[in-house]
Amino acid sequence: MQLSPISAALQATLLEAYSQGTALILGGSLIARFTQRGESDADEQRARRKLELGLMCFHVLLLPITGVCVSLGAGFARDLRLAGSIAGALAGVLIYGQILFESVFPRLFIRIARILQDVIIALVAVMAVFITASRVGIDLTGIVATGAVLTGVIGLALQDLLGNVFGGLSLQLDHTIRVGDWIRVQDVIGRVVEIRWRSTSIETRAWEMVIIPNSLLTRSQVMVLGRRQSPLREASRWRRQLEFQVDFRYPPNQVIDCVQSALRSHPIEHVAAVPSPQCVLLSFMDDNAGKYGVRYWLMDIAQEAAVDSVVLTRIFYALKRADIPLSMPAYSVFMTEESHERKAHKLERDQERRIEALANIDLFRALSDEERSELARGLTPAPFARGEVLTRAGAEGHHLYVITSGTVSVRADDGVTQEELAQLGAGEFFGEMSLLTGAPRSATIVALTDVECYRLDAEVFQRLLARREDLAERVAQALRERRTALQSYRPAGQPRTISPELSQGDLLNRIRGFFGI
Repeated sequence: MQLSPISAALQATLLEAYSQGTALILGGSLIARFTQRGESDADEQRARRKLELGLMCFHVLLLPITGVCVSLGAGFARDLRLAGSIAGALAGVLIYGQILFESVFPRLFIRIARILQDVIIALVAVMAVFITASRVGIDLTGIVATGAVLTGVIGLALQDLLGNVFGGLSLQLDHTIRVGDWIRVQDVIGRVVEIRWRSTSIETRAWEMVIIPNSLLTRSQVMVLGRRQSPLREASRWRRQLEFQVDFRYPPNQVIDCVQSALRSHPIEHVAAVPSPQCVLLSFMDDNAGKYGVRYWLMDIAQEAAVDSVVLTRIFYALKRADIPLSMPAYSVFMTEESHERKAHKLERDQERRIEALANIDLFRALSDEERSELARGLTPAPFARGEVLTRAGAEGHHLYVITSGTVSVRADDGVTQEELAQLGAGEFFGEMSLLTGAPRSATIVALTDVECYRLDAEVFQRLLARREDLAERVAQALRERRTALQSYRPAGQPRTISPELSQGDLLNRIRGFFGI
């Protein structure tokens, strides 16, 4: 039975669809849409989807046209079949490559570099074109021979481009650098955000995008920051070194101990606890100063400048507390004349501030003005930077602090967790039990802002007690009243941070025993 022209064209179209694998292409497209995973490069993903869709639509569009031409016996039907088959083959390679590299391998925790994916897809696409052409009956041997000659000519003309391409391929295959690494290339420091065929994109901390040809990366020395070849898979960290100078008048051990104690006493954000920060003497300068270096390990390279600032601030306040001034440059000359009158005026103003600070402390109400003035001369300035620990629970410390500016946090500290009990500001004091009885610190005190304090040592107070035996009893009474007030201040359910209730007689015995009177 002879078929009608429409039926013959429809039958030829279905045969073409079957022979060219249209069902596999459409099915793969549906699978890819349902299994696709998000990518960081949305523009590249969108361009690939458009290419796949364009090839697939071209392939499907040519099917009925080819079927009609075959049913009519047109001579150019083979050319249409070749074009449609090649479009379908390329679409199939792209679609199933997407399924394999973006859905299957990621779920199997297999990571293949983007450049290698492109190479594999390109090779498979070339093979698919040759196989498709052979099935249609076209011999591509001549094209291959001509292409070999053209390849040689093109290779000579595009040496730089090919160098960049193969450089990018080698970078990804041997994992010399990876996306996310922080690297230094010549004078550029930044994070690798993308490795393409021709170039590598580096994002600096100033939000600048630097495009470096891959051939330059393969020929130049590249420093990968914060990465260490270790079987322990250590976290990335970058050792930083900050330098400062101190006059020769101060022993190196004193400077090193002061700085290391300040940097290790309380954690600094983005600074590794292990290895711990260290201070070393680097050299002796020609301008009568020792050159020191502080080395610490940075956990987040993007925070370099901010963390450097925090570390330098800690160093500044630690040296200032220890009365160790930073060395002045040799070429700075100060011509201020220090007359006796000017010096006396400065001392008088400083003494007034010290007496004013002691006037707010009820423990010393029993002192005369002369005795309070003598005690004021024994006060030592003690500045702290924000975030530093002034005292730690359980630590030994025979001195009292008087706050003149700033705010501190009083915290219960069991060695694992901390809970804030109160905040103290200018005019308030703490550490009276350690000063008067030698008892360990009962709470941890942390500076919430930059804090200026005066420190009163036990030796200064002992000289007063040695002359006035009745002073110990009065101080014990004032200390008893302050402890009672602190107990009543603590909210219900708050953990006990000071020792149990002590009578005035117990406190007096402790004071006399501590000072040996």
